[in-house]
Amino acid sequence: MKAFFHDQQRRHDPKHFLSSGAPQPNPEVPGRIDALLAGLAEAKVATDAPADRGFGPIAAIHSPEYLVFLQNIYARWQRIPGASAEVVPNIHPDRRDVGYPKSAVGQAGFHMADTACPISENTWESAYWSAQTAVAAADHVASGAGDAYALCRPPGHHAFADLAGGFCFLNNTSIAAERLLTAGHRPAIVDVDLHHGNGTQGIFYTRSDVLTVSIHADPARYYPFFWGHADERGTGAGLGTNLNLPIPRGSKDESFLAALDTGLSRVRAFGADVLVVALGLDAFEGDPFGGLAVTTAGFARIADALAGLKLPTVIVQEGGYLCPELGPNLTSFLTGFGAERAS
Repeated sequence: MKAFFHDQQRRHDPKHFLSSGAPQPNPEVPGRIDALLAGLAEAKVATDAPADRGFGPIAAIHSPEYLVFLQNIYARWQRIPGASAEVVPNIHPDRRDVGYPKSAVGQAGFHMADTACPISENTWESAYWSAQTAVAAADHVASGAGDAYALCRPPGHHAFADLAGGFCFLNNTSIAAERLLTAGHRPAIVDVDLHHGNGTQGIFYTRSDVLTVSIHADPARYYPFFWGHADERGTGAGLGTNLNLPIPRGSKDESFLAALDTGLSRVRAFGADVLVVALGLDAFEGDPFGGLAVTTAGFARIADALAGLKLPTVIVQEGGYLCPELGPNLTSFLTGFGAERAS
């Protein structure tokens, strides 16, 4: 297995987010990178820097309007008298088919789903290289060189085609899947993050060429609340190519693995010839978000089940926040997957 990471991904350093209306320290910090790199080293996985493949692979998923917004909003925001140090929206449209405002405040509300994705001076640069990391991993797998892990930070699975949210700006998992599709593959995405990958679902919801499967804490009382329910199956051409497997809060290894088994059956039925894993390590029992109770050993079992599909695989890092076990959890997953497979 080969890993990819670019050091510019450290530059995004958000300070706060709102949780239940109260400002809290933002847990999506650069220190996550060091813990994950330590986990890679323990798993004996070598890391390379990604090449710059430009805007094409990103724009295959995200609208040019949104990309212009992400590149320029911080500078525009700083020109507003009395504006906050980070871009945080205070108004949102009640639907997406509305007029597009010229105001920076209005555009922030249009392109930011919540208050958990503050944009600061270096956010765009880090998000750009996070996406290029996913592209490099997809290209490695598409070339037949073996499996790949993309240390993507900031994460991506809550980002829609033109909407940031939940610490996410560019949807790295979707960018990787689209890159593999363009290379002639039939990709399936399996998201094992604590939270539902609502952005990924939204991007592919009307399409039949990419399967999306997500195992996550039941959103009835948990973020992202409005997406991730079992009755969301896709629409139009995409009907039947989206599978949500919500599990109760506090679920342990066996419940997670049982849901995963159902998801893998759907991957086989889809006839996928390549796999994209959206790897959230925040399902861990000791993660600061505390939504599920997967053990360190459980991540190895999850990985072993995914490896059982015997498909070329891109593993894209999503959540997983600072705790002593973050690095060991990645080591457990990669070891369980078989990091020694062809690289």
